[in-house]
Amino acid sequence: MIRRHLIAAAALATVAASGAAFAQSNEIRIAHIYSKTGPLEAYGKQTAVGLQMGLEYATGGTMMVNGKKIVLIEKDDQGKPDLGKSLLAAAYSDDKAALAIGPTSSGVALAMLPVAEEYKKVLIVEPAVADSITGDKWNKYIFRTGRNSSQDAISNAVAVDKAGVTLATLAQDNAFGRDGVKAFAGAIKKAKLVHEEYLPPATTDFTAGAQRLIDKLKGVPGRKIIWIVWAGAGNPFK
Repeated sequence: MIRRHLIAAAALATVAASGAAFAQSNEIRIAHIYSKTGPLEAYGKQTAVGLQMGLEYATGGTMMVNGKKIVLIEKDDQGKPDLGKSLLAAAYSDDKAALAIGPTSSGVALAMLPVAEEYKKVLIVEPAVADSITGDKWNKYIFRTGRNSSQDAISNAVAVDKAGVTLATLAQDNAFGRDGVKAFAGAIKKAKLVHEEYLPPATTDFTAGAQRLIDKLKGVPGRKIIWIVWAGAGNPFK
């Protein structure tokens, strides 16, 4: 419920902080930039439905805040960083969006961060998880409503970080995968991490990567675990 109210509250705060020209408008324009298509389409659709439901819930079905109508502008970044960056710039400049929400991909989010700073407008990141979004790449216009890679990693590490356990990781070779493994490795204190395997995000045949993981763990005594960080169409569990 808190996350549902956050977007409407952020929109209202943005209106209050905007200039006179926007204050005279009868609309609050919000850009939602996400993976409507592409490898993360399933996650994008969930976010779009949740955002619409959240706005309706937070406004009691009126889609109004402080007498102003909320206009939701949807844009498809297709999971492409350059496209997401240009769409955000267009949303702020051409569509006159008061703030933006998204994207689905961490790589797209990282490309968007400088745009929010350039236009001095809020970007609420949801659901991209890379630590660097609100870490070393962060600026004061960036807010996050979801979890990050470290939170995922620490909770998983608690379950497997035991003496005598040997670990290997499999992840996508992108910001999401690498930040996830970095956070996981940093949270491991007792177990031993012997190999990190990174594959292209669009991988569907995991045979070669799986063989490298098996070879690294072969002959190692004790419990052996492969920790996987993956999102999108490919399924390493098949």
